[in-house]
Amino acid sequence: MEGGTEMTVDELLKEYETKKFFYQSGGITATGGEPMVQIDFLTELFTEAHKRGIHTCLDTSGVTFRPDDPENLMKVDKLLEVTDLVMLDINPQEHLKLCKQPNDNILAFAKYLDEKGIQMWIRHVVVPHITLNKEYLYELGLFIGKLKMVKALDILPYHDMAKPKYEKLGMDYPLKDIEPATKEMAVAARKIVLQGFKESRIKLLQENK
Repeated sequence: MEGGTEMTVDELLKEYETKKFFYQSGGITATGGEPMVQIDFLTELFTEAHKRGIHTCLDTSGVTFRPDDPENLMKVDKLLEVTDLVMLDINPQEHLKLCKQPNDNILAFAKYLDEKGIQMWIRHVVVPHITLNKEYLYELGLFIGKLKMVKALDILPYHDMAKPKYEKLGMDYPLKDIEPATKEMAVAARKIVLQGFKESRIKLLQENK
């Protein structure tokens, strides 16, 4: 929440324009940390980007979404009006042990995006002994299969590249005893997620007939 380099919307877009000739497609992606912590600035940035015909992507965990807070919803709606794609990290309730946050509002955010017709790119990190669990993965597939606006799915293997950063900050790394996941683990996990996804989609199609 502190430090970093403060920049205005104009400064950011000026930097974008100077590198524009490198870009074949795509646009601007707001990532983090958690970009929705600065939702007012983010909305200003995406609004100006849209005026210039620049595609906007929000890379978020959805953790700041508060469906019972009218002021939060108003701000989210304003942001979504100028958001073309949301890359959303979804993890099972088990991630409470690591993030100290329940995933209820994250799942609610996914449903809200679906209702608003916002395209989603779902990502899930498989962590051995924690999220690399057949039951969790299958349930994840069942959940995202109900979302009509899901356009892509990434199942990513956990890595421990953050470990040295924690050491430099004098912080305890919560996954210090967990080995990184392999690509093979991620491929196997994706198959389980897709199994649940396909079953949900088939059921959805049958219900809409």
